[in-house]
Amino acid sequence: MITSTHAPRLDLPHAAANERPAATRPRRGTRACGGFTLIELMIGVAIVGVLSSLALPSFEGPLQRARRTDVLVSMMLIQAAQERFRGNANTYGSLAEIGVTATSSAGHYLLRVSASGADGYDVHATATGAQARDTACRHMKLSAVGLNLVYASGADSSATNPAPINRKCWNL
Repeated sequence: MITSTHAPRLDLPHAAANERPAATRPRRGTRACGGFTLIELMIGVAIVGVLSSLALPSFEGPLQRARRTDVLVSMMLIQAAQERFRGNANTYGSLAEIGVTATSSAGHYLLRVSASGADGYDVHATATGAQARDTACRHMKLSAVGLNLVYASGADSSATNPAPINRKCWNL
């Protein structure tokens, strides 16, 4: 008897001749398509949460330094406006008199001028919003007395940081 690989086996009943062996048949009750279970997804979300909580503090420092440039630029603009005003009026002026808004250009600091007179002025900047978390440099102060400029910074309005922290705040 000649048998072909495509011909059904004659020694088996007809229904069994076309079935696959039991080892290659998929089991009943198993999933035919792959995917993630809810627990696997929750573990992935937890891992991402832990990694982001570790990365955020290291990213926030450079972001605060970048926002600090906002107040540096605003204070230098105030300084230039004060000198223009002094050239015309023999005294230094308030923010309204020199034509400067009370908010820094990007809105990270509130500005105010105090003690403006014929001899000098003080410019105070207070961090707002997310920049208020920059505790060491939350308050910045520029004092112009005669021909001298004094740069100060601090966690409160007294702006009494030691010199190394003050240099860091002012990028000096």
